[in-house]
Amino acid sequence: MVSRRNFISRAGAITAAAGAAAVSKVAMAALPEPVIQTRPDTMPPLVPSSGRPYNPVVTLNGWTMPWRMNNGVKEFHLVAEPVVREMTPGFKAHLWGYNGQSPGPTIEVVEGDRVRIFVTNKLPEVTSVHWHGQRLPNGMDGVTGLTQPGIAPGKTFVYEFVARRPGTFMYHPHADEMVQMAMGLMGCWITHPKTRHPLIDEVDRDFVFLLNAYDIEPGSATPKIMTMLDFNLWSWNSRIFPGIDPLVVRQGDKVRMRIGNLTMTNHPIHLHGHEFSVTGTDGGPTPPGSRWPEVTTDIAVGQMRQIEFLADEEGDWSFHCHKSHHTMNAMGHNVPTMIGVDHRQVVSQITHLIPDYMVMGERGMHDMTEMEMPLPDNTAAMMTGTGPFGAIGMGGMFSVVKVRKDQAPGDYTDPGWFKHPPGTVAYEWASSLNEPARSGVEAIGVEPPGARPDPTIEVNVRKPGAGHRHH
Repeated sequence: MVSRRNFISRAGAITAAAGAAAVSKVAMAALPEPVIQTRPDTMPPLVPSSGRPYNPVVTLNGWTMPWRMNNGVKEFHLVAEPVVREMTPGFKAHLWGYNGQSPGPTIEVVEGDRVRIFVTNKLPEVTSVHWHGQRLPNGMDGVTGLTQPGIAPGKTFVYEFVARRPGTFMYHPHADEMVQMAMGLMGCWITHPKTRHPLIDEVDRDFVFLLNAYDIEPGSATPKIMTMLDFNLWSWNSRIFPGIDPLVVRQGDKVRMRIGNLTMTNHPIHLHGHEFSVTGTDGGPTPPGSRWPEVTTDIAVGQMRQIEFLADEEGDWSFHCHKSHHTMNAMGHNVPTMIGVDHRQVVSQITHLIPDYMVMGERGMHDMTEMEMPLPDNTAAMMTGTGPFGAIGMGGMFSVVKVRKDQAPGDYTDPGWFKHPPGTVAYEWASSLNEPARSGVEAIGVEPPGARPDPTIEVNVRKPGAGHRHH
């Protein structure tokens, strides 16, 4: 069991007094101590040491926020602040987040809990927190100007409400939302059922993460906040492959994944090797009659999808967004297509001027996965990652679900690459190949009449109602 004390020490977390310069010592004494986490690793589940019991979630490349009980109220302390987020080894981004990370920590409560959240603003502008999908008093909804004043820099506001229904939710600002969310200010919220729920199954592994996106030019560290569509970093919990941890499960486990989308576009999330059902949305669990087997589910902007499957196929299974440009890092959008273009003559001329010039794209882009070309400081290769058979050639929203029959229950450590049984890996055919037979007219060398245009006719025009051609 992971106690609250052990969780904090294992996470490498430190505590800090938030906004001490702007908040008096008397006021701070009444606040729960904020817990700060800066490591980008997937932390172990936080087993509750107080309050109602529940089966905790695992936040992909994230953590669950500890709380204190105060006269039966579950109290949390969020600190909105600038953070440095390692998006993948060697590449760090200057973002806005909560309690040392972007996204902020996952908040886990139980249906019926009275929750009190202190929010301290250490950003340079006003902020607020909207509790996306929650049923609560209107004045706790967190929309600046409509339901509350903005939280000024250095100030602390208190939100208090009862977690009325179980499900997966999100939290994010509703103040200068375009800027603050583009900078990474967001987090997940889980409300567990207080008793066995007829529409919510017990599972062995329960993962949660957010989809978010950034536009950070190679060599820089701060997102371009005015980007609307052409993002160059598509991430899960502000991590990009190969920086996204694998999702490790035991063969035979019932697995739940909760995925929220706070990007500017939809994401068809695809799992290899298994079928799943969508068992929940931000609105709550889905009735059994609305579920069907899928391998891809589309998650629109502002939506959450909860999927569940039986991990009965051992192996390393890809798990990713199926928009192909969302599984790339730091790509340019104005690169011409050079497939099939013969570079040989021009390359010999260019290399006299630029000795290190490299040909790219004439056979597709896979060669870039194995190039060791210099990159600007603080950026990530476009297609990267190395597996047991060589370059994986992916980036962005990509990870691996690792299913192992010998993984211990509750063990989330990476077991390494899958050891395939003999005879179960695709292999190269070494024998000769026969010339393929072709179907249709090409197979017998006959072309239908009119298959080739008359070379003397430049344009054929047929006017409406006319029965002849004009040449």
